[in-house]
Amino acid sequence: MLRFRVDGCGALVVPDFKGLGRGENLWKTTCFELFLNDGEGAYREFNFSPSQQWAAYRFAGYRGPRQDIDPVTAPEIQSERGLSIFTLTVFLSALELQGARSAALSAVIEEEGGRRPSYWALAHGGPGPDFHDPACFRIPLASAEAV
Repeated sequence: MLRFRVDGCGALVVPDFKGLGRGENLWKTTCFELFLNDGEGAYREFNFSPSQQWAAYRFAGYRGPRQDIDPVTAPEIQSERGLSIFTLTVFLSALELQGARSAALSAVIEEEGGRRPSYWALAHGGPGPDFHDPACFRIPLASAEAV
C-alpha cells in the first residue's frame, strides 16, 4: 500500500474519473509516482492518477527507451479530498517489488489558476526536478527473497 498526502489542497486540480485501467500522459496533471530501481541502471516507473488510471513502464537505463509493462495485478487507486487534505491510496501486489533494490516516490501537483505544475520528490539529484535521476532512489528495499 502506498499513501500520498497533500496538505493545503484547496487549489489542487484533481482529474475526473476516466475509467479504470491504463492511461497516457498522466504526469501532465496531478499524478503520483513510484519508481523501482532494479540495478544495472534498469528501473520501472508506475504512475497513479486520481482519475483512477495508471501507467507502468520499464527503462533499461536512464531515460532510455521505455517499454509498457503490465503490473502483476492492476493497481487499485482510491482518493479522498477534504477541506485541506487530499490523499491518494494505491494497492499494488507485493510481487511488484521483486528484484527492486531501492525506490523513489514523487508527485506532480497541478493547481488551479493556470500555474505551472510543481514537482515533488524525496530528493532531486540536480538543480531541477528529474524523477528519473538515480539520486532520487532513496528508499532501500529488502532483497527479493524477503518479499
